[in-house]
Amino acid sequence: MLRTGKKIQKITQTFIKLLKHVRVTYWGFGETMINGVKIKQIVVHGSDRGNFRELIRDDEDLLEEFGQASVSTTYPGIIKAFHWHEQQDDAWYVLRGNAQIVLHDLREDSTTYKETQVLYAGDLYTPCVIIIPYGVAHGYKVLGSEPLMMLYLTTKSYNVKNPDEKRIAYDDPSIGFDWTVKHT
Repeated sequence: MLRTGKKIQKITQTFIKLLKHVRVTYWGFGETMINGVKIKQIVVHGSDRGNFRELIRDDEDLLEEFGQASVSTTYPGIIKAFHWHEQQDDAWYVLRGNAQIVLHDLREDSTTYKETQVLYAGDLYTPCVIIIPYGVAHGYKVLGSEPLMMLYLTTKSYNVKNPDEKRIAYDDPSIGFDWTVKHT
């Protein structure tokens, strides 16, 4: 009995240590927990004809430069994680569907080094653009029963011969993120 209690205590202590480095953000704007990550609230201009959304302007100081725009479609339940860049920043905007977005700071010189932040974006949440600086690992899980359509803006164009894409497994123990749904 005593051994079981010690095991539970050790597991609890490990879990608490992991939680100290994870922060969940349902929505927020401006600077976030991880240094350099920015969230811009999108204003939806609606009328009886439809709506208009302005995502990024050249006078906002969100991206240093423009490199490429891409769109990705991902099926429900799929996890695309983790990857990071050494030179480019990303701007993500969910066009359709819902996502749990996970960011993990890999920059050793950052005050938020090894911290993890969780964001939620998409149809069910306030529209926003998420700016992810280089050195921050990022990935997402598609939530719900509809595919996710994500717009990516990057500060560098993709180079097939020398891609700025580094990969980390979605279940890497150094990040220790649990992708399971907690509330059903």
